Amino acid sequence: MDHYADDLAALTAHLDLKNAIHVGHSTGGGEVTRYIARHGESRIAKAVLISAVPPLMVKTAANPGGLPKEVFDDFQAQLAANRAQFYWDVPSGPFYGYNRPGAKASQGVIENWWREGMMGGIKAQFDSIVSFSQTDFTEDLKKFSVPTLVMHGDDDQIVPYADSAPLSAKLVKGAVLKTYKGFPHGMPTTNADQINADLLEFIQS
Repeated sequence: MDHYADDLAALTAHLDLKNAIHVGHSTGGGEVTRYIARHGESRIAKAVLISAVPPLMVKTAANPGGLPKEVFDDFQAQLAANRAQFYWDVPSGPFYGYNRPGAKASQGVIENWWREGMMGGIKAQFDSIVSFSQTDFTEDLKKFSVPTLVMHGDDDQIVPYADSAPLSAKLVKGAVLKTYKGFPHGMPTTNADQINADLLEFIQS
């Protein structure tokens, strides 16, 4: 996660970005969080965490509501055994909530998710499962001082709601929490009209 954050810092410095609004989805929310903690807010105006992994996904003594480590071990096992199938099963089911009764799956969305996954390096993807699940962002979130919006669906099957967004919003001073009833992890795609409208409102506020 430090590597992600440092890459982001190098990019923002190269582009000389100022007053930027950083929007991070899922693991990207962890990247934004670690970036602020490691590199400060001198170039940042606002932050948005969408369906994001902070504060901590894995279950520990200090985080009893987290998911058992075995869940993520299984992700790695599936990835290593048959990456192509794993990257088909995730978007076809829990990522977009297409496994819910009455859900209308988009074949194009599923195939595009598969395409994006297969373009990545498998070693980095294998290692990233540990990074996004076992990195503790608790102290990072306490370093935020910019206006922050935390957005999360309460039917997120990838990053369960109760152990993520409400806890992050409490740790970030002055954060605004927006909870979406029935929305899945991939809500920026499945519910783009609502998410984009709320994003724009926050950006313009």
